[in-house]
Amino acid sequence: MTPEQFNGAVLAWYDQHGRKDLPWQQGITPYRVWVSEIMLQQTQVSTVLGYFDRFMEALPSVQALAEAPEDEVLHLWTGLGYYTRARNLHKAAKTVVEQHGGEFPRSVEQLAELPGIGRSTAGAIASLSMGLRAPILDGNVKRVLARYKAQHGYPGEPKVAEQLWQLAEQLTPHERVNHYTQAMMDLGATLCTRSKPSCLLCPVREGCRAHLLGRETDFPEPKPRKALPQKRTLMPLLANAEGAILLYRRPSSGLWGGLWSLPELDDLGALDNLASQHALQLGERHALAGLTHTFSHFQLAIEPWLVRVEQPGAAVAEGDWLWYNLASPPRLGLAAPVKKLLKRAAQELNAGEAS
Repeated sequence: MTPEQFNGAVLAWYDQHGRKDLPWQQGITPYRVWVSEIMLQQTQVSTVLGYFDRFMEALPSVQALAEAPEDEVLHLWTGLGYYTRARNLHKAAKTVVEQHGGEFPRSVEQLAELPGIGRSTAGAIASLSMGLRAPILDGNVKRVLARYKAQHGYPGEPKVAEQLWQLAEQLTPHERVNHYTQAMMDLGATLCTRSKPSCLLCPVREGCRAHLLGRETDFPEPKPRKALPQKRTLMPLLANAEGAILLYRRPSSGLWGGLWSLPELDDLGALDNLASQHALQLGERHALAGLTHTFSHFQLAIEPWLVRVEQPGAAVAEGDWLWYNLASPPRLGLAAPVKKLLKRAAQELNAGEAS
């Protein structure tokens, strides 16, 4: 297929079958497209739908996002994971307001200079919301093109990625680029899926080399696998008489940066040092069911303990420590496993009161 035949077939398919009712496709603005694209990185559309609506309701403009406290942004992001995305979203909003007068720059190069916006996301913002001709290469499009070309090599390798970028550039049309961009993402999401692709419904199957070879699921080639290292930590849930749990804010950089979390200890013996640090008198303690949380580069085995605090100190009510009221929780950014453990603690405490 020529590039014109390829993008013509893709656009014809989009007119009949493309997705046109997603929330960020309504009242299209660079801001709405940008937030949706960041949320959709490494996250399925079905998961993003509810988060996007809540985010837009709370922070309807780039100005509102720029002015929001970081805790509010992280609270709205809690559960989506990869929290660096949320912090970069916040930083980029401030940059747009402070350096660009609240208007997104109208070039892929300038968009890509904003925190957290790479080449593909910049292309999506430019094409979907501004109508500029800009190729994209997100996960879905990467899969479509890797199969179409039967591209050898892992797309995460620079040489392989650049070959796919060149193909994306060749195939991107000069007209209706917004519809073409959406169509390519839709193709990957709905037909050219990771397993069991619906090749008979695909508009470009006649030119697809992987399909012609009968090797659709061999492409794109996977990243060479390495066993994830295992780490463990003990997380005490220190509960005062009011049923509030002691949390601390993690450093802004690194794992769960800027989120509120439970203390992390090497073993139960370190609990006395923590209590002494905050002038706490500890009482009854018992273990909760363990929890394993998988990150991209390691697995964390969490050993949670519910510990009663008989005499809370006064120094933890401010700064980077606070008592988290389970009955009326504040709007804070929480790490996903910490959110689960707080729910478990609430159930345990409520059951204890009822018995």
